[in-house]
Amino acid sequence: MNPPATASFIDVVLGLATAPAGQDPGNRFSLEGLTLRPGSDGTLEFGIEKIEAASLRVSSGPLMLELGHFALHKLVAVVRSDGGKPRLSALDANSAEFSGVKVHGPLVIPRVASGGSAAGQGADTSWRLVPLAAAEGTIRAEIVDAHLLFDADVTVPIRQGRIDLDDATVEHVGPDSRMGASRLGLYVDAPNGRSYLYQFPSAPVVGVQYERRGALLGPFVTDRGHLRLQEFGEWLLRQHPSEEALGFTEQARLLLARTAVSGHVQLGDGSFVAPGLQADLAGRADGRNVLRLHSEAVGRGLTLEMASLSIRNAILNWGGTQMGCDEMAGALTLRLFLDGAQLRFALDLADMKITGLSLRSQRPAAT
Repeated sequence: MNPPATASFIDVVLGLATAPAGQDPGNRFSLEGLTLRPGSDGTLEFGIEKIEAASLRVSSGPLMLELGHFALHKLVAVVRSDGGKPRLSALDANSAEFSGVKVHGPLVIPRVASGGSAAGQGADTSWRLVPLAAAEGTIRAEIVDAHLLFDADVTVPIRQGRIDLDDATVEHVGPDSRMGASRLGLYVDAPNGRSYLYQFPSAPVVGVQYERRGALLGPFVTDRGHLRLQEFGEWLLRQHPSEEALGFTEQARLLLARTAVSGHVQLGDGSFVAPGLQADLAGRADGRNVLRLHSEAVGRGLTLEMASLSIRNAILNWGGTQMGCDEMAGALTLRLFLDGAQLRFALDLADMKITGLSLRSQRPAAT
């Protein structure tokens, strides 16, 4: 049996739109061991020993997916007719390898009320960042020509999932400054006075221990406070985008345009949950899931890299399809950058290996 045309087959399997053939010489694929069996309910079951594709480009709304190469092994796909058009109903593959995977487009962070669920998913999709609870690492920043405050070298250690602001250092010419957290926000106490970098909406803020002063509310700070990364990160991501209470000050925005950042964070094992996505990070004992970050100017963009990503039990709900896998391992690079006023992202995945891959359509059948 001859395989179906490239665009038709990819549209059936992925439920996405391929780039127009006249505009792209890619979208090449090959099949081995193809079998076809009709189902009693009018479906068709494809069995494929191996499918490979190279130079594949598909789009979904404003997002673009590029695949340098991928291979699926021992694949079974069930296709049903949806209003006269073939549509994937289910897919299972024993294993898969991907290389040269690029996803890019505008960055939109889904917002779901705490404890809520996304429509049609039937599960709690509020943010959960368990791997941050045991994070270890150090973040360094260099503020160059920051005329509003000072030229400075900032070091922020992360220990057991928290940032103790008594241990953060702000070194520059003259007396060093100190960082801390008050009920108003994150601040820097410099020789010319206190400046707030990040303002809190109201007290208390989840995951933040505020500064403490001496007896009888004396002027001297005895404890600069700390941040518990998991709780603070979850609280921050759950805020409604219309809330103006949390944000960088204008002074901080100008500083970020002159701030270079580098560092590493060893993430812990545990579940990561976001609207439409859930997965378990694993492999800390083997040194996996170390996040490295760097930027020449944070105000213009930031790059995050994981040379040894390792996750298990991943489930992604996207475009009416639920995708899942038992294990995934490889390398990841995520770039966040400004394109005019639009925040965009570019995600690169290298040498990804997946076992127990599955897809299930969640779209209602046409009547």
